[in-house]
Amino acid sequence: MSPPPPPLGRSRRRAAQAFDAALDDAELVAARAALAQGRWQAARTLLAHTADDWDLRGHRVTVLAMEPYSAAWSRDWLLAEPESADAAVLLALAQVHRALRGKEKPDRAREACRTAADLVPADPTPWLGMLMLEQGSTAAENAVRLFEQIRARFADHHHAHHLMVARLAEHRAAAGPDPLHEVYDFANWAAEQAPADSPLAILPVIAHAERYRVLAAAGHEPADPAASGHWVGRRARQVMKSAFDWWLEWEHEGHPRRLVDLNFLAHAKVCEGRGAEAAALFHRIGEHPTPAPWSYPDRDPHPAFRAARDHALGTV
Repeated sequence: MSPPPPPLGRSRRRAAQAFDAALDDAELVAARAALAQGRWQAARTLLAHTADDWDLRGHRVTVLAMEPYSAAWSRDWLLAEPESADAAVLLALAQVHRALRGKEKPDRAREACRTAADLVPADPTPWLGMLMLEQGSTAAENAVRLFEQIRARFADHHHAHHLMVARLAEHRAAAGPDPLHEVYDFANWAAEQAPADSPLAILPVIAHAERYRVLAAAGHEPADPAASGHWVGRRARQVMKSAFDWWLEWEHEGHPRRLVDLNFLAHAKVCEGRGAEAAALFHRIGEHPTPAPWSYPDRDPHPAFRAARDHALGTV
Protein backbone atom coordinates (compact mmCIF):
# COMPACT_ATOMS: atom_id res chain seq x y z
CA MET A 1 0.00 0.00 0.00
CA SER A 2 1.30 3.46 -0.87
CA PRO A 3 1.90 5.88 2.00
CA PRO A 4 -0.49 8.75 2.63
CA PRO A 5 0.63 12.13 1.33
CA PRO A 6 2.49 14.25 3.88
CA PRO A 7 0.76 17.25 5.44
CA LEU A 8 0.89 20.42 3.42
CA GLY A 9 2.96 23.34 4.58
CA ARG A 10 6.00 23.89 6.73
CA SER A 11 6.79 26.45 9.34
CA ARG A 12 8.19 29.67 7.99
CA ARG A 13 11.27 29.30 10.17
CA ARG A 14 12.00 25.80 8.90
CA ALA A 15 11.54 26.85 5.28
CA ALA A 16 13.90 29.76 5.74
CA GLN A 17 16.54 27.42 7.17
CA ALA A 18 16.24 24.71 4.52
CA PHE A 19 18.83 24.12 1.83
CA ASP A 20 17.06 23.17 -1.38
CA ALA A 21 18.89 20.49 -3.34
CA ALA A 22 16.80 21.42 -6.40
CA LEU A 23 18.70 24.73 -6.53
CA ASP A 24 17.02 26.99 -9.11
CA ASP A 25 15.35 24.29 -11.23
CA ALA A 26 11.71 25.42 -11.09
CA GLU A 27 10.43 22.48 -13.14
CA LEU A 28 12.14 20.09 -10.74
CA VAL A 29 10.65 21.88 -7.74
CA ALA A 30 7.15 21.50 -9.21
CA ALA A 31 7.62 17.82 -10.05
CA ARG A 32 9.03 17.11 -6.60
CA ALA A 33 6.07 18.78 -4.93
CA ALA A 34 3.69 16.66 -7.00
CA LEU A 35 5.66 13.50 -6.23
CA ALA A 36 5.53 14.25 -2.52
CA GLN A 37 1.74 14.12 -2.83
CA GLY A 38 1.82 10.87 -4.78
CA ARG A 39 1.36 12.36 -8.25
CA TRP A 40 4.23 10.68 -10.10
CA GLN A 41 2.99 11.79 -13.54
CA ALA A 42 4.80 15.13 -13.21
CA ALA A 43 8.09 13.31 -12.55
CA ARG A 44 7.37 11.12 -15.56
CA THR A 45 6.94 14.15 -17.81
CA LEU A 46 9.98 15.91 -16.35
CA LEU A 47 12.31 12.95 -16.92
CA ALA A 48 10.93 12.32 -20.40
CA HIS A 49 11.73 15.92 -21.33
CA THR A 50 15.17 15.69 -19.70
CA ALA A 51 16.05 12.80 -22.05
CA ASP A 52 19.80 12.15 -22.31
CA ASP A 53 21.09 15.42 -20.85
CA TRP A 54 23.06 13.33 -18.36
CA ASP A 55 24.12 16.05 -15.92
CA LEU A 56 20.58 17.39 -15.79
CA ARG A 57 19.08 13.91 -15.56
CA GLY A 58 21.42 12.93 -12.73
CA HIS A 59 20.58 16.12 -10.84
CA ARG A 60 16.82 15.74 -11.27
CA VAL A 61 16.65 12.04 -10.46
CA THR A 62 18.87 12.51 -7.39
CA VAL A 63 16.71 15.32 -6.03
CA LEU A 64 13.44 13.52 -6.69
CA ALA A 65 14.87 10.41 -5.04
CA MET A 66 15.54 12.32 -1.82
CA GLU A 67 11.83 12.60 -1.08
CA PRO A 68 10.97 10.27 1.84
CA TYR A 69 8.19 8.48 -0.07
CA SER A 70 9.89 8.53 -3.46
CA ALA A 71 10.50 4.77 -3.42
CA ALA A 72 6.83 4.03 -2.72
CA TRP A 73 5.56 6.35 -5.44
CA SER A 74 8.15 4.96 -7.89
CA ARG A 75 6.81 1.47 -7.25
CA ASP A 76 3.30 2.76 -8.01
CA TRP A 77 4.65 4.18 -11.26
CA LEU A 78 6.25 0.85 -12.13
CA LEU A 79 2.99 -0.96 -11.45
CA ALA A 80 1.28 1.34 -13.94
CA GLU A 81 4.15 1.20 -16.46
CA PRO A 82 6.25 -1.93 -15.84
CA GLU A 83 8.58 -1.18 -18.77
CA SER A 84 9.40 2.38 -17.68
CA ALA A 85 13.16 2.83 -17.45
CA ASP A 86 12.66 6.25 -15.84
CA ALA A 87 10.58 4.72 -13.06
CA ALA A 88 13.21 2.03 -12.49
CA VAL A 89 16.03 4.57 -12.32
CA LEU A 90 14.08 6.76 -9.90
CA LEU A 91 13.27 3.75 -7.72
CA ALA A 92 16.94 2.73 -7.71
CA LEU A 93 18.14 6.17 -6.61
CA ALA A 94 15.35 6.39 -4.03
CA GLN A 95 16.57 3.12 -2.53
CA VAL A 96 20.12 4.47 -2.56
CA HIS A 97 19.04 7.47 -0.49
CA ARG A 98 17.11 5.21 1.85
CA ALA A 99 20.24 3.10 2.30
CA LEU A 100 22.32 6.20 3.01
CA ARG A 101 19.79 7.14 5.72
CA GLY A 102 19.95 3.63 7.19
CA LYS A 103 16.41 2.77 6.03
CA GLU A 104 17.34 0.19 3.39
CA LYS A 105 19.98 -2.52 2.98
CA PRO A 106 22.76 -1.29 0.68
CA ASP A 107 22.78 -4.58 -1.22
CA ARG A 108 19.11 -4.13 -2.14
CA ALA A 109 19.82 -0.61 -3.35
CA ARG A 110 22.75 -1.88 -5.44
CA GLU A 111 20.57 -4.56 -6.97
CA ALA A 112 17.96 -1.95 -7.89
CA CYS A 113 20.69 0.13 -9.54
CA ARG A 114 21.92 -2.89 -11.52
CA THR A 115 18.37 -3.61 -12.67
CA ALA A 116 17.96 -0.01 -13.84
CA ALA A 117 21.38 -0.07 -15.52
CA ASP A 118 20.34 -3.14 -17.51
CA LEU A 119 17.19 -1.34 -18.70
CA VAL A 120 19.08 1.76 -19.88
CA PRO A 121 22.68 0.76 -20.65
CA ALA A 122 23.66 4.24 -21.87
CA ASP A 123 22.47 6.03 -18.71
CA PRO A 124 25.19 6.83 -16.14
CA THR A 125 22.59 7.61 -13.44
CA PRO A 126 22.23 4.08 -11.98
CA TRP A 127 26.03 3.90 -11.77
CA LEU A 128 26.01 7.27 -10.01
CA GLY A 129 23.69 5.70 -7.44
CA MET A 130 26.12 2.83 -6.90
CA LEU A 131 28.98 5.32 -6.52
CA MET A 132 26.98 7.16 -3.83
CA LEU A 133 26.72 3.89 -1.93
CA GLU A 134 30.51 3.76 -1.71
CA GLN A 135 30.56 6.67 0.75
CA GLY A 136 32.51 5.59 3.81
CA SER A 137 33.69 2.34 2.21
CA THR A 138 37.36 1.41 2.50
CA ALA A 139 37.33 -0.47 -0.82
CA ALA A 140 38.65 2.32 -3.02
CA GLU A 141 38.89 0.06 -6.06
CA ASN A 142 35.09 -0.27 -6.13
CA ALA A 143 34.66 3.49 -6.33
CA VAL A 144 37.23 3.72 -9.13
CA ARG A 145 35.50 0.95 -11.08
CA LEU A 146 32.11 2.62 -10.76
CA PHE A 147 33.54 6.00 -11.70
CA GLU A 148 35.03 4.48 -14.84
CA GLN A 149 31.62 3.05 -15.74
CA ILE A 150 30.13 6.55 -15.43
CA ARG A 151 32.90 8.16 -17.49
CA ALA A 152 32.46 5.53 -20.20
CA ARG A 153 28.89 6.77 -20.59
CA PHE A 154 29.49 10.49 -20.02
CA ALA A 155 33.10 11.58 -19.58
CA ASP A 156 32.34 14.97 -18.00
CA HIS A 157 29.78 13.83 -15.40
CA HIS A 158 29.78 16.66 -12.86
CA HIS A 159 28.33 14.91 -9.81
CA ALA A 160 30.51 11.81 -10.25
CA HIS A 161 33.67 13.91 -10.37
CA HIS A 162 32.66 15.69 -7.18
CA LEU A 163 32.06 12.35 -5.44
CA MET A 164 35.47 11.07 -6.52
CA VAL A 165 37.23 14.21 -5.34
CA ALA A 166 35.57 13.93 -1.93
CA ARG A 167 36.58 10.26 -1.74
CA LEU A 168 40.19 10.78 -2.83
CA ALA A 169 40.63 13.70 -0.41
CA GLU A 170 40.17 11.27 2.48
CA HIS A 171 43.23 9.21 1.61
CA ARG A 172 46.12 9.48 4.09
CA ALA A 173 44.38 11.99 6.35
CA ALA A 174 46.68 11.19 9.27
CA ALA A 175 49.77 12.16 7.27
CA GLY A 176 48.82 15.83 7.31
CA PRO A 177 49.13 18.48 4.56
CA ASP A 178 50.70 17.33 1.32
CA PRO A 179 50.83 19.65 -1.71
CA LEU A 180 51.41 16.57 -3.90
CA HIS A 181 48.37 14.66 -2.63
CA GLU A 182 46.62 12.54 -5.27
CA VAL A 183 43.36 14.47 -5.03
CA TYR A 184 45.08 17.50 -6.53
CA ASP A 185 46.49 15.42 -9.37
CA PHE A 186 43.09 13.90 -10.07
CA ALA A 187 41.32 17.28 -10.08
CA ASN A 188 43.94 18.83 -12.36
CA TRP A 189 43.80 15.86 -14.71
CA ALA A 190 40.00 15.97 -14.92
CA ALA A 191 39.98 19.73 -15.52
CA GLU A 192 42.57 19.36 -18.29
CA GLN A 193 40.67 16.49 -19.94
CA ALA A 194 37.36 18.36 -19.98
CA PRO A 195 36.26 20.70 -22.80
CA ALA A 196 37.16 24.36 -22.41
CA ASP A 197 33.62 25.33 -21.42
CA SER A 198 33.15 22.50 -18.89
CA PRO A 199 32.47 23.40 -15.24
CA LEU A 200 35.00 20.71 -14.34
CA ALA A 201 37.48 23.57 -14.68
CA ILE A 202 36.45 24.40 -11.09
CA LEU A 203 37.38 20.91 -9.84
CA PRO A 204 40.79 21.94 -8.39
CA VAL A 205 38.91 24.33 -6.09
CA ILE A 206 36.63 21.50 -5.00
CA ALA A 207 39.68 19.35 -4.28
CA HIS A 208 41.19 22.10 -2.16
CA ALA A 209 38.03 22.45 -0.06
CA GLU A 210 37.56 18.70 0.35
CA ARG A 211 41.16 18.26 1.45
CA TYR A 212 40.67 21.04 4.02
CA ARG A 213 37.59 19.21 5.34
CA VAL A 214 39.63 16.08 5.87
CA LEU A 215 42.68 17.82 7.35
CA ALA A 216 40.59 19.90 9.75
CA ALA A 217 38.69 16.83 10.92
CA ALA A 218 42.05 15.15 11.61
CA GLY A 219 43.27 18.17 13.59
CA HIS A 220 45.82 19.36 11.04
CA GLU A 221 43.95 22.59 10.21
CA PRO A 222 41.93 25.00 12.39
CA ALA A 223 38.17 24.53 12.54
CA ASP A 224 37.63 28.02 11.10
CA PRO A 225 38.54 27.81 7.41
CA ALA A 226 39.11 31.55 7.15
CA ALA A 227 41.78 31.23 9.86
CA SER A 228 43.56 28.47 7.97
CA GLY A 229 46.58 28.97 5.79
CA HIS A 230 45.15 26.37 3.43
CA TRP A 231 43.94 28.99 0.94
CA VAL A 232 46.80 31.47 1.03
CA GLY A 233 49.80 29.57 -0.31
CA ARG A 234 51.14 30.27 -3.77
CA ARG A 235 49.69 27.12 -5.30
CA ALA A 236 46.30 27.67 -3.69
CA ARG A 237 46.08 31.25 -4.88
CA GLN A 238 46.92 30.20 -8.44
CA VAL A 239 44.18 27.57 -8.36
CA MET A 240 41.64 30.11 -7.10
CA LYS A 241 42.67 32.74 -9.64
CA SER A 242 42.49 30.32 -12.56
CA ALA A 243 39.05 29.11 -11.50
CA PHE A 244 37.69 32.62 -10.98
CA ASP A 245 39.08 33.80 -14.32
CA TRP A 246 37.47 30.79 -16.01
CA TRP A 247 34.14 31.63 -14.39
CA LEU A 248 34.30 35.23 -15.60
CA GLU A 249 34.90 34.08 -19.18
CA TRP A 250 32.86 30.90 -19.41
CA GLU A 251 29.99 31.28 -16.96
CA HIS A 252 27.04 29.13 -18.06
CA GLU A 253 23.64 29.86 -16.63
CA GLY A 254 22.24 26.59 -17.94
CA HIS A 255 24.27 23.97 -16.08
CA PRO A 256 22.03 22.30 -13.46
CA ARG A 257 24.74 22.16 -10.77
CA ARG A 258 26.55 25.43 -11.46
CA LEU A 259 25.39 26.79 -8.10
CA VAL A 260 27.31 24.01 -6.37
CA ASP A 261 30.46 25.28 -8.05
CA LEU A 262 29.64 28.90 -7.25
CA ASN A 263 29.28 28.09 -3.56
CA PHE A 264 32.66 26.35 -3.49
CA LEU A 265 34.28 29.21 -5.38
CA ALA A 266 32.70 31.86 -3.12
CA HIS A 267 33.85 29.93 -0.04
CA ALA A 268 37.39 29.80 -1.44
CA LYS A 269 37.43 33.54 -2.16
CA VAL A 270 36.19 34.27 1.37
CA CYS A 271 38.93 32.10 2.86
CA GLU A 272 41.46 33.74 0.57
CA GLY A 273 40.38 37.20 1.77
CA ARG A 274 39.20 38.35 -1.67
CA GLY A 275 36.02 40.11 -0.59
CA ALA A 276 35.15 41.85 -3.86
CA GLU A 277 35.47 38.66 -5.88
CA ALA A 278 33.46 36.76 -3.28
CA ALA A 279 30.75 39.43 -3.42
CA ALA A 280 30.37 38.95 -7.20
CA LEU A 281 29.85 35.24 -6.60
CA PHE A 282 27.36 35.79 -3.78
CA HIS A 283 25.29 37.96 -6.11
CA ARG A 284 25.12 35.04 -8.55
CA ILE A 285 24.33 32.53 -5.78
CA GLY A 286 21.42 34.61 -4.52
CA GLU A 287 19.13 32.48 -2.37
CA HIS A 288 20.67 29.17 -3.40
CA PRO A 289 23.42 28.27 -0.93
CA THR A 290 24.56 24.65 -0.65
CA PRO A 291 25.49 22.89 2.61
CA ALA A 292 28.98 22.07 1.31
CA PRO A 293 31.43 23.66 1.75
CA TRP A 294 29.91 26.08 4.29
CA SER A 295 29.57 23.18 6.73
CA TYR A 296 33.29 22.30 6.56
CA PRO A 297 34.67 20.88 8.70
CA ASP A 298 31.76 20.63 11.18
CA ARG A 299 30.11 24.05 11.17
CA ASP A 300 26.45 25.00 10.99
CA PRO A 301 26.26 25.94 7.30
CA HIS A 302 23.38 28.43 7.61
CA PRO A 303 25.08 31.02 9.84
CA ALA A 304 28.44 30.30 8.18
CA PHE A 305 27.03 31.17 4.76
CA ARG A 306 25.16 34.25 6.00
CA ALA A 307 28.16 35.62 7.88
CA ALA A 308 30.47 35.12 4.89
CA ARG A 309 27.97 36.68 2.50
CA ASP A 310 27.25 39.68 4.73
CA HIS A 311 30.96 40.33 5.25
CA ALA A 312 31.76 40.06 1.53
CA LEU A 313 28.86 42.27 0.45
CA GLY A 314 29.88 44.80 3.08
CA THR A 315 33.31 45.15 1.47
CA VAL A 316 32.00 46.51 -1.83
